[in-house]
This record gives sequence, C-alpha cells and structure tokens, in this order.
Amino acid sequence: MSVREGAIRILLEAAESVSDHSVGGESKFEKTMDALFGIAFLITAVFAAKRMTWTRQQGGAETTVVTAFYSLILVTSVLRAIWFLIPATVWSPSYVPVAVFAWDPEHPSWIGAFLSELVLTAGSLALFSIFILILVYWADILKKYFHPASRRSIPMVTFLGLVALLIALEVVNVVCFLCKLYSTEGMILFNSVLLATVSIVCVCEITIFSHRFRTVLKTLGAINQVSTDSQVKRIVWITVTGNLFFFTRAFLETIFCVYLLLWWKEEHTVARVFSHTWWDTYVLIKFLSEVTILSLMLYILQSRFASASARPAGYVSVPNTESKEGGGGETSTAIAV
Repeated sequence: MSVREGAIRILLEAAESVSDHSVGGESKFEKTMDALFGIAFLITAVFAAKRMTWTRQQGGAETTVVTAFYSLILVTSVLRAIWFLIPATVWSPSYVPVAVFAWDPEHPSWIGAFLSELVLTAGSLALFSIFILILVYWADILKKYFHPASRRSIPMVTFLGLVALLIALEVVNVVCFLCKLYSTEGMILFNSVLLATVSIVCVCEITIFSHRFRTVLKTLGAINQVSTDSQVKRIVWITVTGNLFFFTRAFLETIFCVYLLLWWKEEHTVARVFSHTWWDTYVLIKFLSEVTILSLMLYILQSRFASASARPAGYVSVPNTESKEGGGGETSTAIAV
C-alpha cells in the first residue's frame, strides 16, 4: 500500500507541476521574445518621431495629415514597447492570461492584468486608426471623382467619429469588466471579436478603394498625359501589405475566438487555450505582423519624401478635374500613400 501511495503522490506532484507551468511565469524563450519585440517597437518609435518632427517643420494643411499618420505610428510603437519592455510578471504573476474578476480581494493581480489589457487595447486602436485614416481619405477623394455633385464630409471629422466609436465600444468592455459581468477572459474575447470584425471590414474596403483609385489615376494620367505609375505602385504596396496584415489578423483573431468559445462551452474555462504554447504562438504571429506593417508604412511614406521632396510626404499629386478653366492642372490632393 505504501508503494502505491508513493506512486500516486508522485503522479499528483507531476500533474501539479505541469499545471503550474501552464500558468506560470515567463520562460527564457518568452523573455527573449518580449525583449526583441520591445526593442523592435522602440526603434520604430524613434524613426516615427524623427519623421513626425521633420514633417511638422514643413507647415501646410496637407502636412498636418501626414503628421497625423506618423503620430499614430509613434503612439502605436510606444505603447507596444511599453507592453513588451515591462516584464510580464510585473503586470501579472502569470505570463499567460488567467481568468480573474475585478475587485477580487483574493486575486489582487487583477489590477495588473486589467492595466496590461488596457495598454494592449490602446496600441491596437492606434494601429488600426492608421488604416482607418487612409481609408477615410481614399473614400473622400473617390467620392469627389465618382460623385462630384454630392456633398462631401470633412475627412478628419469622419475619422475622429469612427475612432470615437471604437473607443466607446472599448469603454463598454471596460465597464462590463469592472461591473464583474465577466472576467479578464471576457475582455480578451471581446477584443478578439472586435478586432476580427474591423480587420475583415478593412480588407474589403482597402480592396474596393484600391481598385477604384488605380482606375482613377490611370484615367486621369491618360487624359492629362502625365505618368501616375509611381502613385499606382504606392497604392498597390499599401493594398498588398494592408490586406496581408488584416487578413492575418482577422484569421488569427477568428481562430482565437472560436477556440475560446469552444473551450468555454465544454469546460467553462479557457485555460487550455492560454497555455504557454498557444499564447507564445499567438503573440509571435500577432506582433511580428505589426512590426512588419509599421516598418513598411514608414518605408512607403519615406520613399514618397525621397521621390518628391518638394511636396508634402504621404500625398499623391492627382490631376485636378475641377480646374476653373477646364485645363489639366494638378492639385496636391490629401491622400495618404
């Protein structure tokens, strides 16, 4: 009997060890990954800050929009760098997310987990705002050429309205958590559903607007006998990179949501989803795509400066169809590419 009890005790200790590891602190791989991502986002923030400072010195209404792009890239990079460079165990004792409710006296770590999710969510909103701003300006210019008689709204007002809507939804998420309607697992699920939805919408809108914009540029270029190849290439770059990013993000968040819901339905917990293997894979794919898209956006905008330093960065010179004399003059149209 003593041998049997000893064997059972060993098995129980082994099971507890595995369980503790699944929700334990950072591994060496995770520390290295966080440090590399933190440095990468920090470098991106430095480049964005330099470009933003340079564009602000140029002046002009159009340059203000380009400065807004660099500002969003800067904010995104800084928030991501903060999230990664602060050790995960400072936010919460566990590297992988665990289910804790707000105001739980037995789990004071809920404060760190809550703040971590807030920083993460703020960075995501700033990142998605970059493409929302691009789409808003694309839509405004396309409306000018396809529906010249229709009333046009102010692009920046539309942009702020859309961002305010996303912020309002996140405020609802925060309120629900603080009111104990669901735990930190619920917050993560809410954000996954929201970001997957926004990603799918962005993929559709970028594809539609890009096709229309290339048609407009080629037509106007032929009419005015000017080359728009460089402008078309930049739009193609933004379309391809943006679609790859948002498709990856939509696929990743959708798979994540599906597993969250399945495990919650079967076991009333998502602990198995938030194992080290699952979480590390999720973090690696998610933030590698973010570093890549931010770097590409900086490169695309900077290449615009290099190719046409006399014009504000990030704008395409589009032939003007509203010339007072009916000629083929050009106007520097605010379109973020």
